[in-house]
Amino acid sequence: MSRDVPIHSWPGSYYINNEKRWESGTLSLSRTMVCFVSSLSKNCLVSFRLSCIIEIKMESSSFIFSTLTVLEEGNVKHWFGSLKPNRVVVYNVLEHFWRERLLSPTSEAQGAECQISKGRELINLVTGAQRRLEDTGRALSHQGEQFDNMMQGLEKIDSDLGVADKLLSELESPPWWPFGKFPWKAQQEAKAEDAARAAAVLSAGKGSSRNKVITSIPAVVSKGGDSDLKPGCLLVLVSSLEVRDTNCQLLHKFERNEIDEIRVCNPYEITVRQRFIGKPDICYRFLSAKMPEALSVLEMQYKKKVEFTSEYTTFKATPSVCGKEGTHWREGLQQTGRESELPLEVPAGELSQLQVQVLQPSVSQAEAQELKQ
Repeated sequence: MSRDVPIHSWPGSYYINNEKRWESGTLSLSRTMVCFVSSLSKNCLVSFRLSCIIEIKMESSSFIFSTLTVLEEGNVKHWFGSLKPNRVVVYNVLEHFWRERLLSPTSEAQGAECQISKGRELINLVTGAQRRLEDTGRALSHQGEQFDNMMQGLEKIDSDLGVADKLLSELESPPWWPFGKFPWKAQQEAKAEDAARAAAVLSAGKGSSRNKVITSIPAVVSKGGDSDLKPGCLLVLVSSLEVRDTNCQLLHKFERNEIDEIRVCNPYEITVRQRFIGKPDICYRFLSAKMPEALSVLEMQYKKKVEFTSEYTTFKATPSVCGKEGTHWREGLQQTGRESELPLEVPAGELSQLQVQVLQPSVSQAEAQELKQ
């Protein structure tokens, strides 16, 4: 923990099972670890790696107190209570970083984590994928119900429009008028059709380039403070930034000229602000394990509006725990490339195949026997 700067911290309490009591302190999340430090003794009561977590749940202690539990390898269960602002916020942030670490581990994370067997890695990946599929199934079921309600509403609107069209046709062409439609009605309809056609062409030309998505990352989103952090996503478009929830519903859209400040708190947390005179500012906060991917794009698009805080400088100054491992890894990769006659420069279309061949290590007989068991 000494080498890792906390990404986020929450005041709360931890249950010491040996002494049968609660100890107040601070729960901290870093790049690779979760740690709880006592506020009295300033000692670390418990710390464990994100890769060793099996399950994160919200439970109740003695059927009264709301708590957050973390199940570690070896069937070790940790209880955290009295979390501020609330346990839902802490659960959303911890689960986001834990799942992103399981589903898309980077070379830095692999160098910092303890070496675990391939069987355990596959079990963790399958467990995370199963939970993600369950959540996706529930979301799709909810969307299906919404689509059914929409279809019923559209059918009702269509029937109402059919009745209205019959009434209008009778009014526009009464039986006593022998020349079809009234002449002024025909001119108005022609002008309206031309205007609609021109507007459609203009909007199609503008929308194709302005609404192009540059990058999209999953994130934990909050409007204003820390009390309402919820899962969602951040979309970086050519002309705007969009905030969406887990159902892809638009929560807010920042036009490019409306953004006044993008404050980078650390490589995994940013705040986007739009200022107003005479009314409150609109401010959204984003926490994401994939935030470094979006930061490079935001720095290019909003050069004068991006502001780096002192916390970000501290993160950059912190020595990487796997710097040497990364150097040896790159040297080994080059040597492997020479032995297997893989090209160092690859066309764009063949990049994914090369990554699969180089990054996937061969499985030994002992590891294959372990997976069979």
